[in-house]
Amino acid sequence: MEPIRVVIADDDEGMRLIERRMIEKVEGFDLVGEAKDGEELLDMVEELRPQIVFLDVEMPGKTGVECGRIIQDMDPSIVMIFATAHDQYMGDAFEVYAFDYLIKPFKVDRVLKTLERARDRIGRVDEEAPLPVPPKAAPRAATGRLMLHHKEGVSFINMNDILLVQRENRATVIYTLGNGRYVTGDSLGDTEARLDPSVFFRCHKSYIINLNYISNITPYGRWTYVVRLNGTDHDALITHEKYEELERMFS
Repeated sequence: MEPIRVVIADDDEGMRLIERRMIEKVEGFDLVGEAKDGEELLDMVEELRPQIVFLDVEMPGKTGVECGRIIQDMDPSIVMIFATAHDQYMGDAFEVYAFDYLIKPFKVDRVLKTLERARDRIGRVDEEAPLPVPPKAAPRAATGRLMLHHKEGVSFINMNDILLVQRENRATVIYTLGNGRYVTGDSLGDTEARLDPSVFFRCHKSYIINLNYISNITPYGRWTYVVRLNGTDHDALITHEKYEELERMFS
């Protein structure tokens, strides 16, 4: 497995030094960038495509929470770890599905455990191989086709073949059986409105999943879970509230 790319963002140079040394203590991580404000952080995320971002809440330009919302729209798979001296922002951080929230001054062991959990999370995703074909017994309740507009023209997709719809790089991306990938400028909400609600489930602000292809669900940080789907190596996040709703649907 290649080193996990990490970017840290904090306007305090001393704190960036502390975080840098902590990251260097754990094998398998590569610190690829350091930002001193929110705008610089977003530029680095766009350019460097990190897998983990450490970010302070109170930063010049854009706050950490504001950056978190934008990062989530750019790539919701990025693990965001908030590191701040202010615990009153914890609720806001977890609204953007933070993996963890560290209070300064934090203990080294606490940070190392968070990094190890994040490495395990990313490693599971990288090692999970997609099924070559979906189970033949999977029910297919959705009918019809989806007409999808994009910059190259128009595509028609069988709704039965749609596995996952997610926000990615400020666009909506549809993943289908056979490694199909379709990008559209339509919002996630507009796409959701055209799908069969008995089959497609909005599990998170950034994801819609096909219920027929759920493989398993595992914990991710606090109050959030990872949904893995048969037929694709892409996974989704599901909030605690949506997980409880899903449980009721299948009970």
